[in-house]
Amino acid sequence: MRPAILLLPLLALLALLSGCNSMPDRDENFAPVQPVSLPPRAMANGSIYQAGYERRWFEDIRARNVGDILTVQLVEQTGGSSTSSGSVSKSSTTSITNPTLFGTQPSFALPGGRGTANLGFDLASSSDFSGDADQAQSNKLSGSITVMVTEVLPNGYLRVRGEKRIGMNGGNEYVKLAGIVRPSDIDTTNTVNSTKIADATLVYKGDGQVAMAGTMGWLAKFFISALVPF
Repeated sequence: MRPAILLLPLLALLALLSGCNSMPDRDENFAPVQPVSLPPRAMANGSIYQAGYERRWFEDIRARNVGDILTVQLVEQTGGSSTSSGSVSKSSTTSITNPTLFGTQPSFALPGGRGTANLGFDLASSSDFSGDADQAQSNKLSGSITVMVTEVLPNGYLRVRGEKRIGMNGGNEYVKLAGIVRPSDIDTTNTVNSTKIADATLVYKGDGQVAMAGTMGWLAKFFISALVPF
């Protein structure tokens, strides 16, 4: 009983630590970038407007430069299913009769008076295997996330990335997005659908108690892995 009593404070401390909600972690792969600084203003050359310092007053405000922000509407919906089955069977039979040696068929007495035996024997084996697998998956993600332009490609396309971190009582939720946007797909409200993002990386995951409750334990993963020979 004494070791069990000593473990009680440790278990209580672990329970308190598991209940604490840590701050969401930042992913450097989806971190924002600093806007490109304007070059030093050139000396006055007598012109009213200086190149590179113009401001657009009569057009939509859309993301076009490094550091600009862009809102992405998440309208992802995917689904798929697969079915597979297979069976294998094999059987074999081998029979060898008692040979004739020097005109006689040899035989010998079994120990303990259990009769006689000879050199003939029969061997039979059989094996059967059958397996079935069904898989169905459906995913739907809706909402929005605002990302930042990190690079303007030579063809004018925009490379964007961003991350949304949400801290809740049961853990943290993360929405991460990166990809390439065509400027013509951006509407007048500076918004683009996620289905129009090329080379898209979209991650929705969480951590904490809720995520741990839906995670299979390591021992259960072992028994359904290919390492189990049965």
